[in-house]
Amino acid sequence: MTTVLLTEEATGVRLITLNRPEARNALSTELMDRLVEALHAAENDPEVRAVVLTGADPAFCAGVDLREAGASGLPRDGVIDPKASPWWVLHNMTTPVIGAVNGPAITGGLELALQCTFLLASERAVFGDTHARVGVHPGGGLTGLLPQAVGLRKAREMSLTGNFIDAAEAHRLGLVNHVVQHEDLLPNSLRLAGDIAGGDPPTAAALNETYRDVAALPLGQGLALERERFTTWEYNPADIEARRAAIADRGRSQLRNEPAG
Repeated sequence: MTTVLLTEEATGVRLITLNRPEARNALSTELMDRLVEALHAAENDPEVRAVVLTGADPAFCAGVDLREAGASGLPRDGVIDPKASPWWVLHNMTTPVIGAVNGPAITGGLELALQCTFLLASERAVFGDTHARVGVHPGGGLTGLLPQAVGLRKAREMSLTGNFIDAAEAHRLGLVNHVVQHEDLLPNSLRLAGDIAGGDPPTAAALNETYRDVAALPLGQGLALERERFTTWEYNPADIEARRAAIADRGRSQLRNEPAG
């Protein structure tokens, strides 16, 4: 029997791979259950400081498995219990999750990508929303997160037409942070995850959470929330001094395009 989800470990980083390539990594009930388990496990593991989520080639994720949905209906457990939904588990994670979009990310797969902290895309990546063509209302965060990424009018165009955009257009619109050659996608994603893992884990997790929470509020309320969390944040001044030299060295190395020592 094929393992529908793969996990690998690096220092402070967990790689999670959707592994139904013959179905373009469509989200069967089994795959969703395994993904929910893997995301909870990563969030609860203090050794995991960042996650990379990708798909087995040739696709990132084609969305919910329509063959299964056509036979038994759509999975709605996440409406009742968000802890059972891969989209809402991703949404609530404080551990940063980099989406490494290696191919098409369509409908529910696009929603998975949108729920990631940020995205890298292969040149082969394609993004689209076909909810209106399938005849199903989105429930994985699309109508809030896609406008944040590409603007309201473009989001409406994508959803109402069902037309796809390629990786270059996704980068131009701000949906993805970087577009790289296909073979460079995982190395670059893992490198950035390693950069995250090299920071202070509690601060990185709290900062990731605050970005998410502030984005959901009007600007004034969001900034007030940031100030509140700043005033209650506990830290050790001695730790700041101990880290100062390494931070300065890293910055100088990056400005010279050299590897940090």
